[in-house]
Amino acid sequence: MIESSIVAIEYKNVYKKFEGANYNAVSDVNLSIYEGEFITILGSSGSGKTTLLKMTNRLYDPDAGDIILFGENIRDVDAVLVRRRIGYAIQQVGLLPHMTIAQNIAIVPKLLKWDKERIDNRVRELLTLVGLDSDEFLKRYPHQLSGGQQQRVGLARALAVDPKIMLLDEPFGAIDAINRLHLQDELKRLHSGLKKTFLFVTHDINEALKLGTRVIIMNEGQVCQFDTPKNIIKNPADGFVKALINSHREQEKLWEGLI
Repeated sequence: MIESSIVAIEYKNVYKKFEGANYNAVSDVNLSIYEGEFITILGSSGSGKTTLLKMTNRLYDPDAGDIILFGENIRDVDAVLVRRRIGYAIQQVGLLPHMTIAQNIAIVPKLLKWDKERIDNRVRELLTLVGLDSDEFLKRYPHQLSGGQQQRVGLARALAVDPKIMLLDEPFGAIDAINRLHLQDELKRLHSGLKKTFLFVTHDINEALKLGTRVIIMNEGQVCQFDTPKNIIKNPADGFVKALINSHREQEKLWEGLI
C-alpha cells in the first residue's frame, strides 16, 4: 500500500550501455517510487539492478532519459551534491580502517562543516538507532567489529545527514544467515520509524519479498514487473518472474520434505 502521493524518485526512459558491451545494462526504465516506500530490486547478476541504483546517486550517468528526485532532475545538480543528499550502503561496507567508528560515521557531517557538538550528538544517536551501544563502540576500530556490527555502522554512516533517500546495494550479502535475518528485521524496524524512501538491491528472492513494500524485478536490463510481493506471487508478469517464484516454492518444498 502506497501511503504518500509525493513522488520521491522517477525514472523516465532511462538507458545505460557500458563501453564494449553488446547490450544495454539498463533499457528504457520508467518507474515512479513514492516517498516512504521500501523498494527492493531483485534480479540475477547482470540484470541491471546495481546499475539502476548507481545512476540514482550519479555514480553512473544514464546515456538517455531522466532521473528526478523530489521533482528535481539530477542532471541539473552537481554530482557530489547529489551523493551527499542520499544515503548509500554497500556489501563491502567500506569503513576506513585507520578511523574510529565515531570518525567513520562523522565523515559527511564534517564535510558539511557541522559543529563538533552536533556531530557528537548525531553519532551517538545513530549508534543507538542501529542497535549498538555508543559508549562501547565510539572509540573502536572497524577490525574490532564483527561483520554484522560493521554493517550496522555502515547503515549509521549512510543515515548521518538524515537523507530522504537511502540506497542499499546488497548490504547483507556477505553476512551469515542468522545475522542476516536479524539485520533484515532491524532494517524493517528502522524504515518504519524513519519514513524514508529505501531502494534495496538483492539477488535473494526471500529477502526481496520480505522487505519490499513493492518489488522491482529486473532481467537483462529491463523491468519485468513492479508490484507488491503478494501480486507478484499471485500474478507473475512473464516467464522469468514465474521461474523466480517457482524456485522459491521449490526451496519451501525442500524444507517440508526434511521435516
